[in-house]
Amino acid sequence: AVARDGWILLSGETAGVESARAVFADLENARRMGATIEPRDFRLAVDVASRSGGISVADLTVVKLVGSRGRKPVIPKTPAQLEYVRAIETNDIVFGLGPAGTGKTYLAMAMALTLLKRRVMQRIVLTRPAVEAGEALGFLPGDLREKVAPYLRPLYDAIHDMLDPEEGQRYLDEGTIEIAPLAFMRGRTLSRSFIILDEAQNTTREQMFMALTRLGEGSRMVVTGDSSQVDLKPGVRSGLAEAEHALQGVEGIAFQRFSQEDIIRHPVVGRIVEAYERYRA
Repeated sequence: AVARDGWILLSGETAGVESARAVFADLENARRMGATIEPRDFRLAVDVASRSGGISVADLTVVKLVGSRGRKPVIPKTPAQLEYVRAIETNDIVFGLGPAGTGKTYLAMAMALTLLKRRVMQRIVLTRPAVEAGEALGFLPGDLREKVAPYLRPLYDAIHDMLDPEEGQRYLDEGTIEIAPLAFMRGRTLSRSFIILDEAQNTTREQMFMALTRLGEGSRMVVTGDSSQVDLKPGVRSGLAEAEHALQGVEGIAFQRFSQEDIIRHPVVGRIVEAYERYRA
């Protein structure tokens, strides 16, 4: 491969040259659709070309979520992330399962905000179990939102990434985006709502059943979790583990599993996850 100002000359055996041409054609198509090509995209394009098929970089770029004025839209970065987004579009409840850094929570938030802006949903409800505080939120200072904010920091970060500060704060102030600890969800019916249950591996069996049965008319739910990071007390079974077995094959419910290949944080995060899995095995 010889590169000069704006062109690349490929030479070699026909099959190899054709594979390389497919790599650069895929990346060029993605660039023309507004994507910023990163090393991960190049590796994906090479993988697709070597397998002679699969979800290409250009396919990922077709999906654009949220994006306020002056902010880049959120797009899936891996084939599993694209399947996750498509599952959320077509199912009532989706479980996003896998290691940290795979975009489970971030993409769920992007989908929630996209459907809110399209007026498909009337509000977003963000919740998670406050395991570290034993649900004893009364000892923390401030109102309910301030008490639970430390536990929902990843969701707050996603809101600030995707929306203008004023718009995000307005949604929070008027209750369009509602923050609630899981313990406060009992007895409610949530209609036309997009519910995100984060860190679901730390729910008990009773909490998971309670959360899943909150859905009202026109609502959707995304449940995210990582079964390798359970913080429950010894002997307490994770509600996420039970749901994975009990809900297989149920109409309207989908499971999307992520792996180390889908980690989009610093490259060393993927190597850390892989090393720990090897060690624990």
